Amino acid sequence: MLTFIIRRVFLALITIWALTIISFVVIQLPPGDFVDTYVQQLLEGGGGPGSGGSVVMEESLGRALRAQYGLDKPMIVRYLKWMWSVVQGDFGRSLEFQKPVYEIVSERLLMTIILAGTTALFAWGLSIPIGIYSAVRQHSIEDYTVTFIGFMGLAVPDFLLALWLLWITFAYFPDHTIGGLFSPEYIEAPWSFGRVVDLASHLWIAAFVVGTAGTAALIRVMRSNLLDELNKPYVVTARAKGLPEWKLILKYPVRLALNPLVSTLGYLLPVLMSGSIIVSVVLGLPTEGPLLLRALLAEDLFVSAAIVMMLGTLTVIGTLISDIFLGLIDPRIRIN
Repeated sequence: MLTFIIRRVFLALITIWALTIISFVVIQLPPGDFVDTYVQQLLEGGGGPGSGGSVVMEESLGRALRAQYGLDKPMIVRYLKWMWSVVQGDFGRSLEFQKPVYEIVSERLLMTIILAGTTALFAWGLSIPIGIYSAVRQHSIEDYTVTFIGFMGLAVPDFLLALWLLWITFAYFPDHTIGGLFSPEYIEAPWSFGRVVDLASHLWIAAFVVGTAGTAALIRVMRSNLLDELNKPYVVTARAKGLPEWKLILKYPVRLALNPLVSTLGYLLPVLMSGSIIVSVVLGLPTEGPLLLRALLAEDLFVSAAIVMMLGTLTVIGTLISDIFLGLIDPRIRIN
């Protein structure tokens, strides 16, 4: 098992290094950059371009800013400088906010991880027992009810559910709000026990909205996988030998049915981060999604590259965790 883990960690590090290259290059593929937008805004604020002098001013100002931010260097040089800074813990300086990227991303990253972790616990905590019960009670009223709710959860977009909850709150509970992760008095407050309690009181609503579709999908996966296992000969043999039904189900079929479910950890965390961008905008959540959207629109290179790299790194970490869990619950995987 130790050799299996070491091999997987080595492959994960190689993949993360490749992701840094992809993150840096992809952000720069669209034409133009932050300097073009920034210079245009400056000239428009000063009366707008329209004369030959303004064109000369635009070109000279653009050259000066690109030299200041290092954007006049070849891409490979910019990548090597950025990568060396990242290794030292410096993700660069935001061109739009004029602040270190770490300061902008760190607080939102913490909120994003908390929301993603809570949503994952919510999704897994509901989907596994419900999926088991639905498979064991196949073609029953309970099974049809769970199936109907699951299809509804998959069909209703997360942002539409968020809008519906906002309308319900404003219409019938005007003294309460479900937007954001903190009450107004705790938004800029330092961390304390009261702030943690306030976060917990708002967090469950966001986790419910973000995790609805994921929970419905995981229920369907768990149900179908367990149904496949329940019809196999080893289950019939164990049942014929008089093994108690629930002990039989939990000890053998459920353990094997969890394999495809555990493998979803590889993309669960980044999906929760990137897939909740619209929900975060609707609910006003201080997560990475709205920040990434704003940075892409403003062509803020270092903020965009840092967040995209973090999303890719979370994918690799999630895959590594799922590989380790799969190796623990299924010896065939670590042997192969």
